[in-house]
Parts: sequence; structure tokens; C-alpha cells
Amino acid sequence: MLTGKRILLVIGGGIAAYKALDLIRRLRERGASVRGVMTGAAAHFVTPLSVASLSGQGVHQELFSLTDEAEMGHIELSRDADLVVVAPATANLLAKMANGIADDLASTLLLATDKKALVAPAMNLRMWLHPATQRNVARLREDGVLFAGPNDGSMACGEYGPGRMSEPLEIVAAIETALQSETQIPLAGAARSRGPLSGRRVVITSGPTHEPIDPVRYIANRSSGRQGHSIADAARDAGADVVLISGPVAIPDPAGLAVVHVETAQQMLAAVEAAMPADIFISAAAVADWRIANAQTEKIKKTGSSLPTLTMAENPDILARIGKSSARPRLVIGFAAETEKVVAHAQEKLGRKGCDLIVANDVSPASGVMGGDENTVHLVTPAGVESWPKMSKAEVGRKLVERFGKMLEARL
Repeated sequence: MLTGKRILLVIGGGIAAYKALDLIRRLRERGASVRGVMTGAAAHFVTPLSVASLSGQGVHQELFSLTDEAEMGHIELSRDADLVVVAPATANLLAKMANGIADDLASTLLLATDKKALVAPAMNLRMWLHPATQRNVARLREDGVLFAGPNDGSMACGEYGPGRMSEPLEIVAAIETALQSETQIPLAGAARSRGPLSGRRVVITSGPTHEPIDPVRYIANRSSGRQGHSIADAARDAGADVVLISGPVAIPDPAGLAVVHVETAQQMLAAVEAAMPADIFISAAAVADWRIANAQTEKIKKTGSSLPTLTMAENPDILARIGKSSARPRLVIGFAAETEKVVAHAQEKLGRKGCDLIVANDVSPASGVMGGDENTVHLVTPAGVESWPKMSKAEVGRKLVERFGKMLEARL
């Protein structure tokens, strides 16, 4: 549910603008409030009255509106939301966002906002596939902009292919996912310099790894990456220079930090070593212990006579490699996801891996931790065990970063 969430909806000019009306209705059904902003071109496809009637709020259209500026200036409007959604996001709007152009109300809000933006592209397939649009999309992804679609489908122009705007419920799902993480974009420079981890480099791994069996199958685990990504969010907010190395996850990248995407344990190790040196290394990823030694280059087919033989090989131990390296970070943090004897296994792991602290948790099916939004953790150090009550993974991330900051300060 989206109860209490505030959405700033920018409606671009395209035939898909009619879907924005249904999107408003779907968001309000789930408890969100929606404030609409329309480009000049959008008014050719849907009326401001329709948007205002469905949202229950006035619609903003003009950058230099005396009434709007007096009641709520465009800077305040751009920040009075939990998430900015652009639907439909035309090629023109994407180009303005990618290049920092602010020549109307919509583009000015998108440049001035301090919240993440989620865009739902909609355009002719040739416009979507044009190198200029693809360059803009790549730049926006690097900047932390989130995307919903586009889908393949029939166009109003009669062509078929990529560029069709996602359906309203698909966009709602993307909005719900985006709001599970921090949406505030930190201000570069002075605002970050006041944090307790200012000037510190933090490398974090998150999510699962996928170990291929053949081109279409792999070995994996149920890690969602939510805890690791939450720690990355909190470390960024504490002023750190963060590198997040993420396995395959379905949650958005945190904004305002470097993200390296990997698939396998071997790729994750290479990315971690490339990100060194660091002041803190946090190994929150659920790295597969084994991989298939004889992964096939073609899909394994049923023969009807015998089962395929899969030979296993041990994956590199990333945490132990970093914890015992000559260039060891000042602080090395590991995670222990266990289904029984949680604390005992973490205590054994602490010395074997060369860690300063192990964050242990119960990931048995009954706990609901794997893939869930809450966590119950135990902090295991050579001095003892500290158990925390159940809390959201975002709150666990903030409290862990606060603790890591104090530990690092004690070592300097």
C-alpha cells in the first residue's frame, strides 16, 4: 500500500497521456496523494480538469504562474513529494532530464527536485531505439533515475515494437518498489561533509550471485539485496564515498553512489578487489558457496535415458580474502545468514574469516527475512554478542552504519 505517500506526477505530451489518468486513480486507491504537473503538449491529449478531478488537487502548468508561485513556488513543489514520476516520459523530456535543460515548469521541477525520479517512457519505436535516446537513457540510469518499461506493443502510429508505455498497474508496482528504499537525493559537497563517515571509502556487497549451469539455468539463493542496499543508503547519507557491488536484484540502485553490477561470485570478487583500498568493507551479499565446474555453453537437453551430471567447484571466499589481505581495510564486516545455531555459527565464522564484526540473522523460512522488509540481527564481536529487536531493514542499515562509524573512529 502507498498510504500517506506523496507522488508528484509529471505528464508529458503523447497519446499515452490518457494512461496517466488511470495511474492517478490507481495511486489514490492505494492511499497515495498525487499532485499533477502537465507540459504544454500534454494538454493536447488530456485536460487539466480531468487531472485535477482525479487527483483532487490543482494542476500546475506554467513556470511563471503568479498564483502558483505565490501559493507554492516551483522549488517547494519539486521537493514536496516522496517520489517524482514522469508518465508518459517522452523522448523530449528524457533528453531535457539527461542534459539538465530547464525551459518549462516540468523540466525545471525535475532539475530542482531532491527526490528520486521514476520515468515511464512512451514514444515511437524508432525514437526509443535512436542512439541519441539510448545515450540519454544510459546517462539517466547512471544518475540514478528509475525506469518502468517501456514495453513492446502496438503503437498509435501503427508500428509494433519497444516504446509502448507500461500499464498503470505496472507503474504502480515500480513506484511501490522504489518507495521501499530511501528516495531523498543527498546534496553533493558541504551537506555530505558533515556526516560521521565523511571522507571515508566504504565498499559494500549486496544481493545474491547467480552461478550458471548453462545459458538459461543457474544456481542462486533467495537474497533480495534489501539489507545490503539499505546499508549503502545509510553509508551515503553518513557522508561516505560508497561503492555498492550488487548481484542480480529486483530493487532499484540507490542514488548518489557508485554501483557495480555483477552476476557470479568470481565477478563479485574481481569487482571488490578493483574497488580497494577502502576504510570499511561490508560483505552483506549472499555469495554462493559453490558453482558448476562444468557449466555448459549450450542448453542442456533432456535425453530420456540419464540425468545430467553437475560437478561442483568451490567459489572464492570474498570475505576471507579481504579480511586476511595485506591491504585489509581498517574495518571488515561480515554477515552470517543461518537457519540454526545462528550465534554459534557466527562466532566460529568471526575468527575464520578475519572479521571485526559479524552481523548474524536467522533466515529460516519461518523468519520471513529472506526477501522480506524486516530483520532481526545479532552483532557478534570478539567481546561478545549484542542482539537487536526486530526492525525494518532500513532502520537496521542506519543503526549498523552508526555503529561502524564509532568502531572506525575508535581505531583512528
